[in-house]
Amino acid sequence: MAVSSNDVKMKSAGIGIALTVNGRAHRLELDPRTSLLDALRELLHLTGAKKGCDHGQCGACTVLVNGRRINSCLTLAVMHEDDDIVTIEGLGKPEALHPLQAAFVERDAFQCGYCTPGQICSAIGMLAEARAGWPSHATVDVAAEGTTLTGAEIRERMSGNICRCAAYPNIVAAIRDIVEGVHR
Repeated sequence: MAVSSNDVKMKSAGIGIALTVNGRAHRLELDPRTSLLDALRELLHLTGAKKGCDHGQCGACTVLVNGRRINSCLTLAVMHEDDDIVTIEGLGKPEALHPLQAAFVERDAFQCGYCTPGQICSAIGMLAEARAGWPSHATVDVAAEGTTLTGAEIRERMSGNICRCAAYPNIVAAIRDIVEGVHR
């Protein structure tokens, strides 16, 4: 297959950007078409966010950008130069887990663990959305102050994150522990 001169130029054309990931500034030279997921995994070697489907359907690549959960496979790295990006690696340390990480461990809310980083990042974003009063499709009264995070509400809000091992009951239980203040 022949390669046109335009293709060669696009492949060799890199741009410099600065990303702030887990509180650290990084200077990167990358193709402007590089997804945030690929920049995190391939250039910064932060492999917690997983490439599950690469189409935004499974949630394994979920990270937090300015406190909001996003599928990092669906966004370009160059779009996040002034953003605060947090991956699973930035949430806690083995000796001091983030409360949601501790709840996942205590509730055995993972089996193979492939989806766990995305599940945890998504749950953190979801809890912030609920605190902000954002309704979901399961919210009974969208005009009411505050949202009660029932099991149905949590399942609906986490529906963008797939667990192929079907650890959903334990994932919901771990999130409920956080909601109920079991882990701080």
